[in-house]
Amino acid sequence: MSEATEMLYVYAIVPGGDYTPAVTGIDGSELQIIGREAGPKAVVHRHTAGPFDGPDEDVRRWVLEHSEVIDDAWQSAAAILPVSFNVIVRSDPDSEATAAEQLQHWLDDSADTLGKRLEELRDTSELRVEISLDRGLLEEVDAEVGGMKAEMEGRPAGVRRLLEKRLEKTEKELVDRAADGIYPEVRARIASHCLDIEEYRSPSREPGLTPVLMASCLVRSTEVTALGAELTALQKEQPALSIRFLGPWPPYSFADVSVSDDRASATQNTDASSTDASETGASTTNPHGERT
Repeated sequence: MSEATEMLYVYAIVPGGDYTPAVTGIDGSELQIIGREAGPKAVVHRHTAGPFDGPDEDVRRWVLEHSEVIDDAWQSAAAILPVSFNVIVRSDPDSEATAAEQLQHWLDDSADTLGKRLEELRDTSELRVEISLDRGLLEEVDAEVGGMKAEMEGRPAGVRRLLEKRLEKTEKELVDRAADGIYPEVRARIASHCLDIEEYRSPSREPGLTPVLMASCLVRSTEVTALGAELTALQKEQPALSIRFLGPWPPYSFADVSVSDDRASATQNTDASSTDASETGASTTNPHGERT
């Protein structure tokens, strides 16, 4: 491929230093580092086609291979800004700038912003915390609905159906009220161990569970154990809590850098189904499912 038509597939942004990838990229591609010695630098492979697109099985494999490069950089470099799947930097036929020159221009112009965020993310991990209430284990729910269940005994079918609907509504209101009541303390105790916390909405993963807090947590490596201990303490204090503690993985949810430059164009396609052009940026997606 000539320099005029070359493209670069971008995996991550790392700070200056001597990081050398220990893995290969998607489909065994050789990885390279683009950037000045003082950084920031981009982890890339030279690309010969458009965005990765194909059957779901292929896409899953490509996303996994993409994430393996990010994992390697996260474990070996001082810090990392993960870049989302399918970000490709192209050459510019108008200015005759190669893809490498385009990317270097962007790195130079964004150096202060990228450098600051990389320093903030130094020695950090992302952890996911999912805390729900199990309505079947809430004593206040049992006490309230016990009488209603007894009232249903021996009633005609039509009356029982009405009482069942009332019972269901009452149970939901009681559990929602309990979840709202414990949320402030739960969030404060989790946040005390985090540099940042990003909440997200998620439907209950199984029947009978009511979400209390669903969050991605940015945590220093020295605080991971302490956060786990805090969750254990919460579980002991409130047996009705159902807790999932996932991670650690690179800080996908917190690599919030989006810097554009007219000289750098990229094709970004996080779901491998679109080929629209977008501005170059360090945008993120977490390719991991759930890893404990």
